Amino acid sequence: MDHFVYRGGALHAEDVALATIAEHVGTPFYCYAAATLRRHYRVFRDALAGVDSQVFYALKANSNLAVVALLAAEGAGADVVSEGEIRRALAAGVPPERIVFSGVGKSESEIAFALDSRIHQFNVESEPELIVLSRLAAARQVTADIAIRINPDVDAATHAKITTGKRENKFGIAWPYAREVYRRAAALPAIAVRGIAVHIGSQLTDLGPFEAAFRIVADAVRMLRQDGHRIDRLDFGGGLGVPYGEEAPPSPAAYGAAVKRIAGQLGCRLMFEPGRLLVANAGILVTRVIYVKKSDDRTFVIVDAAMNDLIRPTLYEAKHTVVTVRERPAGAESSRVDVVGPVCETGDYLALDHPLPTVHAGELLAIRTAGAYGAVMASSYNSRPIVPEVLVSAGRYSVVRSRPSYRDMLSGESIPDWARSEASR
Repeated sequence: MDHFVYRGGALHAEDVALATIAEHVGTPFYCYAAATLRRHYRVFRDALAGVDSQVFYALKANSNLAVVALLAAEGAGADVVSEGEIRRALAAGVPPERIVFSGVGKSESEIAFALDSRIHQFNVESEPELIVLSRLAAARQVTADIAIRINPDVDAATHAKITTGKRENKFGIAWPYAREVYRRAAALPAIAVRGIAVHIGSQLTDLGPFEAAFRIVADAVRMLRQDGHRIDRLDFGGGLGVPYGEEAPPSPAAYGAAVKRIAGQLGCRLMFEPGRLLVANAGILVTRVIYVKKSDDRTFVIVDAAMNDLIRPTLYEAKHTVVTVRERPAGAESSRVDVVGPVCETGDYLALDHPLPTVHAGELLAIRTAGAYGAVMASSYNSRPIVPEVLVSAGRYSVVRSRPSYRDMLSGESIPDWARSEASR
Protein backbone atom coordinates (compact mmCIF):
# COMPACT_ATOMS: atom_id res chain seq x y z
CA MET A 1 0.00 0.00 0.00
CA ASP A 2 1.48 3.36 -1.04
CA HIS A 3 -1.25 5.85 0.05
CA PHE A 4 -1.61 7.37 -3.43
CA VAL A 5 -5.25 6.65 -4.29
CA TYR A 6 -8.11 8.08 -6.30
CA ARG A 7 -10.87 9.76 -4.35
CA GLY A 8 -13.80 11.48 -6.00
CA GLY A 9 -12.11 11.13 -9.37
CA ALA A 10 -8.84 12.76 -8.29
CA LEU A 11 -5.51 11.22 -7.26
CA HIS A 12 -4.64 11.97 -3.65
CA ALA A 13 -1.53 11.65 -1.51
CA GLU A 14 -3.06 10.41 1.72
CA ASP A 15 -5.85 12.98 2.27
CA VAL A 16 -4.47 15.74 0.04
CA ALA A 17 -5.45 16.14 -3.61
CA LEU A 18 -2.37 16.33 -5.81
CA ALA A 19 -4.05 18.99 -7.93
CA THR A 20 -4.21 21.19 -4.82
CA ILE A 21 -0.48 20.83 -4.25
CA ALA A 22 0.21 21.54 -7.94
CA GLU A 23 -1.85 24.73 -7.74
CA HIS A 24 0.25 26.06 -4.85
CA VAL A 25 3.71 24.59 -5.61
CA GLY A 26 3.74 24.43 -9.40
CA THR A 27 5.01 21.53 -11.47
CA PRO A 28 6.96 19.38 -11.64
CA PHE A 29 7.27 18.33 -7.99
CA TYR A 30 8.02 15.25 -5.95
CA CYS A 31 5.51 14.16 -3.34
CA TYR A 32 6.15 11.71 -0.49
CA ALA A 33 3.56 10.02 1.70
CA ALA A 34 4.63 9.90 5.35
CA ALA A 35 2.26 7.01 6.05
CA THR A 36 3.98 4.88 3.42
CA LEU A 37 7.44 5.68 4.76
CA ARG A 38 6.40 4.66 8.27
CA ARG A 39 4.63 1.53 7.09
CA HIS A 40 7.53 0.29 4.98
CA TYR A 41 10.00 0.84 7.80
CA ARG A 42 7.82 -1.02 10.30
CA VAL A 43 7.19 -3.94 7.94
CA PHE A 44 10.92 -4.38 7.38
CA ARG A 45 11.75 -3.97 11.09
CA ASP A 46 9.07 -6.47 12.10
CA ALA A 47 10.40 -9.01 9.58
CA LEU A 48 13.57 -9.15 11.71
CA ALA A 49 11.80 -9.65 15.02
CA GLY A 50 13.45 -12.24 17.23
CA VAL A 51 17.05 -11.41 16.31
CA ASP A 52 19.35 -8.65 17.53
CA SER A 53 19.17 -6.22 14.63
CA GLN A 54 19.38 -2.56 13.62
CA VAL A 55 18.15 -0.88 10.45
CA PHE A 56 20.42 1.80 8.93
CA TYR A 57 18.53 3.69 6.22
CA ALA A 58 20.65 4.18 3.08
CA LEU A 59 20.57 7.93 2.52
CA LYS A 60 21.71 7.64 -1.08
CA ALA A 61 18.19 6.54 -2.03
CA ASN A 62 16.59 9.78 -0.81
CA SER A 63 18.50 12.16 1.44
CA ASN A 64 15.82 14.80 1.98
CA LEU A 65 16.12 15.97 5.60
CA ALA A 66 12.41 15.52 6.28
CA VAL A 67 12.45 11.93 4.98
CA VAL A 68 15.55 11.08 7.02
CA ALA A 69 14.10 12.71 10.14
CA LEU A 70 10.84 10.79 9.79
CA LEU A 71 12.68 7.46 9.54
CA ALA A 72 15.04 8.43 12.39
CA ALA A 73 11.99 9.06 14.57
CA GLU A 74 10.92 5.49 13.79
CA GLY A 75 14.28 4.25 15.09
CA ALA A 76 16.30 3.99 11.90
CA GLY A 77 20.00 4.71 11.81
CA ALA A 78 21.79 5.93 8.69
CA ASP A 79 24.03 4.26 6.13
CA VAL A 80 26.07 7.06 4.55
CA VAL A 81 28.63 7.27 1.76
CA SER A 82 29.99 10.82 2.08
CA GLU A 83 30.66 13.59 4.58
CA GLY A 84 27.66 15.40 3.17
CA GLU A 85 25.42 12.46 4.03
CA ILE A 86 26.90 12.28 7.54
CA ARG A 87 26.05 15.95 7.99
CA ARG A 88 22.54 15.36 6.64
CA ALA A 89 21.98 12.43 8.99
CA LEU A 90 23.14 14.43 12.00
CA ALA A 91 21.04 17.44 10.97
CA ALA A 92 17.99 15.18 10.68
CA GLY A 93 18.46 13.89 14.22
CA VAL A 94 20.20 10.56 13.66
CA PRO A 95 22.50 9.94 16.64
CA PRO A 96 26.14 9.41 15.61
CA GLU A 97 26.11 6.01 17.29
CA ARG A 98 23.53 4.96 14.67
CA ILE A 99 25.59 5.98 11.62
CA VAL A 100 27.58 3.57 9.45
CA PHE A 101 30.04 4.96 6.89
CA SER A 102 30.19 2.90 3.68
CA GLY A 103 31.73 3.72 0.31
CA VAL A 104 34.75 2.74 -1.73
CA GLY A 105 36.41 6.17 -1.90
CA LYS A 106 36.33 7.83 1.52
CA SER A 107 38.70 10.80 1.51
CA GLU A 108 40.97 11.67 4.44
CA SER A 109 38.88 14.72 5.30
CA GLU A 110 35.69 12.63 5.25
CA ILE A 111 37.25 9.95 7.48
CA ALA A 112 38.47 12.64 9.86
CA PHE A 113 35.01 14.20 10.07
CA ALA A 114 33.44 10.79 10.73
CA LEU A 115 35.96 10.06 13.50
CA ASP A 116 35.36 13.46 15.09
CA SER A 117 31.62 12.80 14.92
CA ARG A 118 32.08 9.47 16.76
CA ILE A 119 30.07 7.42 14.30
CA HIS A 120 29.22 3.79 14.98
CA GLN A 121 31.19 1.93 12.32
CA PHE A 122 33.33 2.20 9.20
CA ASN A 123 32.73 -0.37 6.47
CA VAL A 124 36.27 -0.62 5.07
CA GLU A 125 36.64 -1.46 1.39
CA SER A 126 40.41 -1.53 0.77
CA GLU A 127 43.78 -1.88 2.49
CA PRO A 128 44.83 1.72 1.70
CA GLU A 129 41.62 2.97 3.33
CA LEU A 130 42.34 0.82 6.37
CA ILE A 131 45.82 2.31 6.77
CA VAL A 132 44.52 5.89 6.47
CA LEU A 133 41.76 5.18 9.00
CA SER A 134 44.27 3.73 11.47
CA ARG A 135 46.57 6.73 11.14
CA LEU A 136 43.82 9.30 11.57
CA ALA A 137 42.20 7.48 14.48
CA ALA A 138 45.54 7.05 16.28
CA ALA A 139 46.27 10.77 15.88
CA ARG A 140 42.99 11.49 17.65
CA GLN A 141 43.58 8.81 20.30
CA VAL A 142 40.29 7.13 19.44
CA THR A 143 39.47 3.63 18.28
CA ALA A 144 37.56 3.08 15.04
CA ASP A 145 35.17 0.14 14.99
CA ILE A 146 35.28 -1.49 11.58
CA ALA A 147 33.68 -4.16 9.45
CA ILE A 148 35.51 -5.17 6.31
CA ARG A 149 33.31 -5.32 3.26
CA ILE A 150 33.91 -8.58 1.49
CA ASN A 151 33.14 -9.18 -2.16
CA PRO A 152 31.58 -12.65 -2.39
CA ASP A 153 31.58 -12.81 -6.22
CA VAL A 154 27.83 -13.37 -6.31
CA ASP A 155 25.80 -12.30 -9.34
CA ALA A 156 22.83 -10.32 -8.06
CA ALA A 157 20.99 -10.79 -11.40
CA THR A 158 20.09 -7.12 -11.47
CA HIS A 159 20.98 -4.23 -13.80
CA ALA A 160 24.70 -4.12 -14.61
CA LYS A 161 25.03 -0.58 -13.26
CA ILE A 162 23.69 -1.48 -9.81
CA THR A 163 25.31 -4.86 -9.18
CA THR A 164 28.10 -4.57 -6.59
CA GLY A 165 29.03 -8.07 -5.44
CA LYS A 166 30.84 -9.55 -8.45
CA ARG A 167 34.61 -9.91 -8.60
CA GLU A 168 34.92 -7.32 -11.38
CA ASN A 169 33.03 -4.66 -9.40
CA LYS A 170 34.97 -1.97 -7.55
CA PHE A 171 33.35 -2.71 -4.19
CA GLY A 172 34.74 -4.67 -1.25
CA ILE A 173 37.68 -7.05 -0.90
CA ALA A 174 37.52 -10.46 -2.54
CA TRP A 175 36.89 -13.38 -0.23
CA PRO A 176 38.92 -15.34 0.80
CA TYR A 177 41.76 -12.80 0.28
CA ALA A 178 39.95 -10.58 2.78
CA ARG A 179 40.99 -13.08 5.46
CA GLU A 180 44.55 -11.78 5.18
CA VAL A 181 43.31 -8.18 5.35
CA TYR A 182 41.57 -9.00 8.64
CA ARG A 183 44.89 -10.26 9.99
CA ARG A 184 46.59 -7.02 9.02
CA ALA A 185 43.74 -4.92 10.42
CA ALA A 186 44.04 -6.62 13.81
CA ALA A 187 47.69 -5.55 14.01
CA LEU A 188 47.03 -1.88 13.27
CA PRO A 189 46.74 0.72 16.04
CA ALA A 190 43.40 2.38 16.81
CA ILE A 191 41.41 -0.23 14.87
CA ALA A 192 38.85 -2.59 16.41
CA VAL A 193 37.80 -5.38 14.08
CA ARG A 194 34.13 -5.99 14.86
CA GLY A 195 32.36 -7.40 11.84
CA ILE A 196 31.81 -8.34 8.23
CA ALA A 197 29.91 -6.27 5.68
CA VAL A 198 28.46 -7.37 2.36
CA HIS A 199 26.23 -5.74 -0.26
CA ILE A 200 25.73 -7.40 -3.63
CA GLY A 201 23.52 -4.92 -5.47
CA SER A 202 20.24 -3.09 -5.69
CA GLN A 203 16.73 -3.95 -6.88
CA LEU A 204 17.09 -7.72 -6.36
CA THR A 205 13.91 -9.66 -7.11
CA ASP A 206 15.09 -13.13 -6.11
CA LEU A 207 16.23 -14.43 -2.72
CA GLY A 208 18.77 -16.81 -4.29
CA PRO A 209 21.67 -14.32 -4.60
CA PHE A 210 21.02 -13.03 -1.09
CA GLU A 211 21.13 -16.52 0.36
CA ALA A 212 24.35 -17.35 -1.52
CA ALA A 213 26.03 -14.23 -0.13
CA PHE A 214 24.69 -14.83 3.39
CA ARG A 215 26.12 -18.36 3.42
CA ILE A 216 29.55 -17.05 2.39
CA VAL A 217 29.36 -14.51 5.22
CA ALA A 218 28.31 -17.20 7.73
CA ASP A 219 31.29 -19.36 6.71
CA ALA A 220 33.55 -16.31 6.96
CA VAL A 221 32.39 -15.67 10.53
CA ARG A 222 33.45 -19.14 11.58
CA MET A 223 36.84 -18.89 9.83
CA LEU A 224 37.63 -15.45 11.24
CA ARG A 225 36.69 -16.50 14.74
CA GLN A 226 39.04 -19.45 14.38
CA ASP A 227 41.71 -16.89 13.44
CA GLY A 228 41.09 -15.15 16.75
CA HIS A 229 38.99 -12.20 15.59
CA ARG A 230 36.06 -10.87 17.57
CA ILE A 231 33.24 -10.92 15.05
CA ASP A 232 30.00 -9.75 16.62
CA ARG A 233 28.44 -7.62 13.87
CA LEU A 234 27.20 -8.63 10.43
CA ASP A 235 26.19 -5.90 8.00
CA PHE A 236 24.06 -7.44 5.26
CA GLY A 237 23.57 -4.21 3.32
CA GLY A 238 20.35 -3.68 1.42
CA GLY A 239 19.17 -4.37 -2.10
CA LEU A 240 15.71 -5.95 -1.73
CA GLY A 241 13.71 -4.87 -4.76
CA VAL A 242 10.37 -3.12 -5.12
CA PRO A 243 7.60 -3.52 -7.70
CA TYR A 244 7.86 -0.81 -10.35
CA GLY A 245 5.50 -2.70 -12.62
CA GLU A 246 5.61 -6.41 -13.38
CA GLU A 247 8.29 -7.32 -10.81
CA ALA A 248 7.34 -9.56 -7.91
CA PRO A 249 10.21 -9.24 -5.41
CA PRO A 250 10.31 -11.32 -2.22
CA SER A 251 8.50 -9.88 0.76
CA PRO A 252 10.44 -8.49 3.72
CA ALA A 253 9.04 -11.43 5.72
CA ALA A 254 10.59 -13.95 3.30
CA TYR A 255 13.86 -12.02 3.34
CA GLY A 256 13.86 -11.93 7.15
CA ALA A 257 13.17 -15.65 7.33
CA ALA A 258 16.20 -16.35 5.09
CA VAL A 259 18.41 -14.15 7.26
CA LYS A 260 17.30 -15.89 10.44
CA ARG A 261 17.75 -19.35 8.95
CA ILE A 262 21.31 -18.69 7.79
CA ALA A 263 22.68 -16.19 10.32
CA GLY A 264 20.29 -16.15 13.25
CA GLN A 265 22.40 -18.47 15.41
CA LEU A 266 25.80 -16.86 14.86
CA GLY A 267 25.61 -14.67 17.96
CA CYS A 268 26.05 -11.44 15.99
CA ARG A 269 24.16 -8.19 15.83
CA LEU A 270 22.63 -8.10 12.35
CA MET A 271 22.71 -4.79 10.50
CA PHE A 272 20.71 -3.86 7.41
CA GLU A 273 20.87 -0.92 5.01
CA PRO A 274 17.61 -0.72 3.06
CA GLY A 275 17.07 2.35 0.91
CA ARG A 276 14.87 1.85 -2.13
CA LEU A 277 12.66 -0.59 -0.21
CA LEU A 278 11.66 2.10 2.28
CA VAL A 279 11.18 5.10 0.02
CA ALA A 280 10.58 4.12 -3.62
CA ASN A 281 6.84 3.50 -3.45
CA ALA A 282 6.43 6.34 -0.97
CA GLY A 283 7.10 8.93 -3.66
CA ILE A 284 5.70 10.13 -6.97
CA LEU A 285 6.71 12.79 -9.47
CA VAL A 286 3.85 15.05 -10.59
CA THR A 287 4.17 16.76 -13.96
CA ARG A 288 1.97 18.76 -16.30
CA VAL A 289 1.37 18.12 -19.98
CA ILE A 290 2.73 20.94 -22.17
CA TYR A 291 1.86 19.60 -25.61
CA VAL A 292 0.62 16.44 -27.31
CA LYS A 293 2.54 15.94 -30.55
CA LYS A 294 1.49 13.33 -33.09
CA SER A 295 3.55 11.94 -35.95
CA ASP A 296 2.78 9.20 -38.46
CA ASP A 297 3.36 6.35 -36.06
CA ARG A 298 4.01 7.87 -32.62
CA THR A 299 2.34 10.13 -30.11
CA PHE A 300 4.58 12.22 -27.87
CA VAL A 301 3.13 13.50 -24.62
CA ILE A 302 5.51 16.36 -23.81
CA VAL A 303 5.54 17.22 -20.10
CA ASP A 304 7.35 19.73 -17.92
CA ALA A 305 9.36 17.06 -16.04
CA ALA A 306 12.48 15.74 -17.70
CA MET A 307 15.46 13.43 -17.44
CA ASN A 308 17.21 15.93 -15.18
CA ASP A 309 14.33 15.51 -12.68
CA LEU A 310 14.07 11.70 -12.93
CA ILE A 311 17.05 10.12 -14.66
CA ARG A 312 16.27 6.45 -13.91
CA PRO A 313 14.50 5.70 -17.23
CA THR A 314 17.43 7.11 -19.21
CA LEU A 315 20.26 5.84 -17.00
CA TYR A 316 18.94 2.38 -16.10
CA GLU A 317 16.28 1.78 -18.76
CA ALA A 318 13.91 1.74 -15.78
CA LYS A 319 10.17 1.55 -16.34
CA HIS A 320 7.88 3.64 -14.17
CA THR A 321 4.09 3.54 -14.31
CA VAL A 322 2.55 6.82 -15.46
CA VAL A 323 -1.05 7.64 -14.51
CA THR A 324 -3.40 10.57 -14.93
CA VAL A 325 -4.15 12.62 -11.83
CA ARG A 326 -7.74 12.94 -13.01
CA GLU A 327 -9.27 9.47 -12.83
CA ARG A 328 -10.69 7.92 -15.97
CA PRO A 329 -13.72 5.62 -15.94
CA ALA A 330 -13.09 1.89 -15.96
CA GLY A 331 -12.49 0.62 -19.46
CA ALA A 332 -11.58 4.04 -20.85
CA GLU A 333 -9.76 3.79 -24.15
CA SER A 334 -5.97 4.17 -24.04
CA SER A 335 -3.16 4.25 -26.57
CA ARG A 336 0.61 3.74 -26.51
CA VAL A 337 2.53 6.99 -26.13
CA ASP A 338 6.01 8.26 -25.34
CA VAL A 339 6.06 10.52 -22.29
CA VAL A 340 8.97 12.89 -22.92
CA GLY A 341 10.42 16.05 -21.44
CA PRO A 342 11.64 19.37 -22.85
CA VAL A 343 15.38 18.72 -22.38
CA CYS A 344 17.40 18.83 -25.58
CA GLU A 345 18.34 15.13 -25.61
CA THR A 346 16.82 12.16 -27.42
CA GLY A 347 17.30 10.27 -24.17
CA ASP A 348 14.98 12.68 -22.36
CA TYR A 349 12.00 10.46 -21.66
CA LEU A 350 10.05 9.27 -18.64
CA ALA A 351 8.23 6.38 -20.35
CA LEU A 352 8.31 4.85 -23.81
CA ASP A 353 5.45 3.03 -25.52
CA HIS A 354 3.38 3.43 -22.37
CA PRO A 355 -0.42 2.92 -22.29
CA LEU A 356 -2.18 6.18 -21.40
CA PRO A 357 -5.71 7.49 -21.93
CA THR A 358 -6.15 10.53 -24.13
CA VAL A 359 -4.63 13.55 -22.39
CA HIS A 360 -4.53 17.24 -23.19
CA ALA A 361 -2.24 20.19 -22.57
CA GLY A 362 -2.49 21.39 -18.97
CA GLU A 363 -3.40 17.99 -17.55
CA LEU A 364 -1.50 16.52 -14.61
CA LEU A 365 0.26 13.16 -14.72
CA ALA A 366 1.96 11.22 -11.92
CA ILE A 367 5.04 9.02 -12.31
CA ARG A 368 4.79 6.36 -9.63
CA THR A 369 7.46 4.66 -7.52
CA ALA A 370 9.72 7.70 -7.79
CA GLY A 371 10.71 8.16 -4.14
CA ALA A 372 14.11 6.48 -4.54
CA TYR A 373 16.91 7.73 -6.79
CA GLY A 374 14.62 10.47 -8.07
CA ALA A 375 15.05 13.91 -6.51
CA VAL A 376 18.37 12.85 -5.00
CA MET A 377 19.84 12.36 -8.50
CA ALA A 378 18.23 15.44 -10.04
CA SER A 379 20.31 18.13 -11.71
CA SER A 380 19.87 21.58 -13.22
CA TYR A 381 20.81 20.44 -16.73
CA ASN A 382 19.59 22.87 -19.41
CA SER A 383 19.52 25.45 -16.57
CA ARG A 384 16.26 23.99 -15.31
CA PRO A 385 15.51 24.63 -11.62
CA ILE A 386 15.89 21.66 -9.29
CA VAL A 387 12.50 20.07 -8.67
CA PRO A 388 10.88 20.79 -5.27
CA GLU A 389 9.85 18.10 -2.80
CA VAL A 390 6.65 17.91 -0.76
CA LEU A 391 5.87 15.71 2.25
CA VAL A 392 2.26 14.80 3.02
CA SER A 393 0.92 13.46 6.31
CA ALA A 394 -2.82 12.81 6.55
CA GLY A 395 -4.45 16.10 5.48
CA ARG A 396 -1.34 18.28 5.73
CA TYR A 397 1.48 18.96 3.32
CA SER A 398 4.73 20.89 3.52
CA VAL A 399 7.33 21.87 0.96
CA VAL A 400 10.47 20.19 2.30
CA ARG A 401 12.75 21.43 -0.45
CA SER A 402 11.77 24.54 -2.36
CA ARG A 403 12.22 25.22 -6.04
CA PRO A 404 15.14 27.66 -6.49
CA SER A 405 14.55 30.87 -8.39
CA TYR A 406 16.62 31.65 -11.46
CA ARG A 407 18.36 34.29 -9.37
CA ASP A 408 19.28 31.56 -6.84
CA MET A 409 20.65 29.39 -9.63
CA LEU A 410 22.89 32.16 -10.95
CA SER A 411 24.02 33.50 -7.58
CA GLY A 412 26.83 30.98 -7.08
CA GLU A 413 28.54 31.81 -10.36
CA SER A 414 30.67 34.77 -11.39
CA ILE A 415 32.33 36.16 -14.49
CA PRO A 416 35.96 37.30 -14.02
CA ASP A 417 36.71 40.83 -15.11
CA TRP A 418 39.35 39.55 -17.53
CA ALA A 419 36.77 37.31 -19.22
CA ARG A 420 34.47 40.27 -19.83
CA SER A 421 37.31 42.45 -21.15
CA GLU A 422 38.69 39.76 -23.45
CA ALA A 423 35.23 38.96 -24.79
CA SER A 424 34.77 42.63 -25.74
CA ARG A 425 37.97 42.82 -27.87
